[in-house]
Amino acid sequence: MSKKKQPKVDEISVEQKLLALFTLQQIDSQINTIKIIRGELPLEVQDLEDEIAGLETRAANFEEEVANLNETIAGRQTSIKESEEKIVKYKEQISEVKNNREYDSLTKELDYQNLEIELSEKKIADARFKIGNLEIEIAGAKDKLKERKIDLEAKKGELTDIVKDTEKEEDALSKQSLENEKFIEDRLLTAYKRIRENARNGLAVVQIERDACGGCFNKIPPQHQLDIRMHKKIIVCDYCGRILVDQDVADVVHEKFKK
Repeated sequence: MSKKKQPKVDEISVEQKLLALFTLQQIDSQINTIKIIRGELPLEVQDLEDEIAGLETRAANFEEEVANLNETIAGRQTSIKESEEKIVKYKEQISEVKNNREYDSLTKELDYQNLEIELSEKKIADARFKIGNLEIEIAGAKDKLKERKIDLEAKKGELTDIVKDTEKEEDALSKQSLENEKFIEDRLLTAYKRIRENARNGLAVVQIERDACGGCFNKIPPQHQLDIRMHKKIIVCDYCGRILVDQDVADVVHEKFKK
């Protein structure tokens, strides 16, 4: 059995386009409702993932700094050992000096090596003090990281449950949305999406209610209302730019969604 051939967009009447637009609006509004049910969970999950990445980077940077300080300590310890060896050697040489010049020279070298040892010991003490503070920071970052990972798993679990409950419905609605877009010319579809993006409530196509726009609630002049009921052209609200449909179009679409 052959599939029914769909009419081309330029062969579709204005009334059919209005029906497709209002249907698309109802579908997209339902998708929005599903997303509202999910609430802020996707953003909360993303925020937690970003915070965890930041904490991991922070802890890694601290650990790298500790490693560098340990290298500094090791280098200074080697320097102390070398200075001590030189001091032993210079003391042995002092006992064998033959004049004051040699004695003064060796004495200066001894003083210099003792100062080098003092400086290295100070550098080692400073490095160990910094390492102590960094280890406290690392422990704090890792404790916080552990907590955030637990929070993330909980949030992901909540989000998974909600998505599982709603994804079938959302997929079905998304397919319907794409199917309705086929009946709407690109220019009109682009305008619809632009209006939706700019509208706080996501409504781009609204029906006239009590002689007013269903989006901004400004009064629609009687002549405009007549033109809208004629279904001869697409008419937008002069105040908010939303596409307007009459009660007949709205009733047809609402009846379709009841089935």
